[in-house]
Amino acid sequence: MKAKVAVLKTSPKTVVEDYGRLMRLADYQKVISRDLDTLIKINISWHRYYPACSTAPWQYDGVVTALLADGFSRERLIPAHNRTVVVNAKKGIVNNHLDTVDYKHGLKPVHLYEPPIAWAVYRPKGRFRVLDSVYPDGVKIPTFFIGKNVIHLPTVKTHVFTTITGAMKNAFGGLLSEHRHWTHSVIHETLVDLLMIQKEIHPGIFAVMDGTVVGDGPGPRAMIPSVRNYILASADQVAIDAVSAKMQGFDPLKLDFIRLAHEDGLGIGDPRDIEIVGEDISGVNFHHQQNAQTFASRGQHMIYHGPLKPLEKILLRSWLVPWSYVASRLYHDFYWYPFVGKRRVEAILATEWGALFREYELDTYRRKQTGKS
Repeated sequence: MKAKVAVLKTSPKTVVEDYGRLMRLADYQKVISRDLDTLIKINISWHRYYPACSTAPWQYDGVVTALLADGFSRERLIPAHNRTVVVNAKKGIVNNHLDTVDYKHGLKPVHLYEPPIAWAVYRPKGRFRVLDSVYPDGVKIPTFFIGKNVIHLPTVKTHVFTTITGAMKNAFGGLLSEHRHWTHSVIHETLVDLLMIQKEIHPGIFAVMDGTVVGDGPGPRAMIPSVRNYILASADQVAIDAVSAKMQGFDPLKLDFIRLAHEDGLGIGDPRDIEIVGEDISGVNFHHQQNAQTFASRGQHMIYHGPLKPLEKILLRSWLVPWSYVASRLYHDFYWYPFVGKRRVEAILATEWGALFREYELDTYRRKQTGKS
């Protein structure tokens, strides 16, 4: 049986409408029921705005606009956010102009790390590959997720641990707590375990991926962004990641998380068994490399896979843990962004996509709505 992935070319002038067309091409209403609550799992990989790093405001806007136009109840759409030890999700919502989309559509975000959201040990029907050994006291997930649809909003980008990141890894930022960095040494198997959980707890799963601006390099933060003008959607989380990987220039089945999920029957990772609808992408290759590392990512690799591996638990699960958080924040926020990243952000802000991003700034949007200059 073939999987279906919809791919379209878009532009800043048509992107919101194009997202609706994309979702319908991918038959999203066959898997996402209007009769159930639907989580919109937003990706915030940094509290700063950095192109391709986090869910784009037009991506979020396009998905919600399509859902409302197709008769979904506003009250049953639930934007969901989690945090990490180094990323402030609430700042990220504002800096990435996602608050404007909440304001525009009257949505109320849920923060998974705040009451009344409860987390409880989940015992799957299937067998874990690794999560039960990483968390011997039990794998906790937000019980709030159970019985709800989920729509993932990842972006097209590379990653220091998984080569590329997309729909499958977007669940990593929702189903696991802020201790999810404990899984980095077995990240590929972790993503497969999480997809198994999703298939057990969500009646419908769908992904809508933004590739208007994509990122290459040591993602999710220290990347080189470039304008590509693509958007993707699918009900098959493995297939959409495989198509994204192929567009970026990688062999999907050489990426362990895609291959393992394919072998486990959780989705289709072989491009030969994926039907592409919409755009002809047979000649697309972004030539992403993902062969660079930052000072911070080199340190992480030494802990998870290198000479510091024997010290992993001491460094990341003991009273010494705060050192790694502080080091990451200092490096990315106070060194890398001002001296490297800021120039790359300014280059994208000078494009048409940058102009659209500025329009999503909340005060700018409000002035436009009221007709004030």
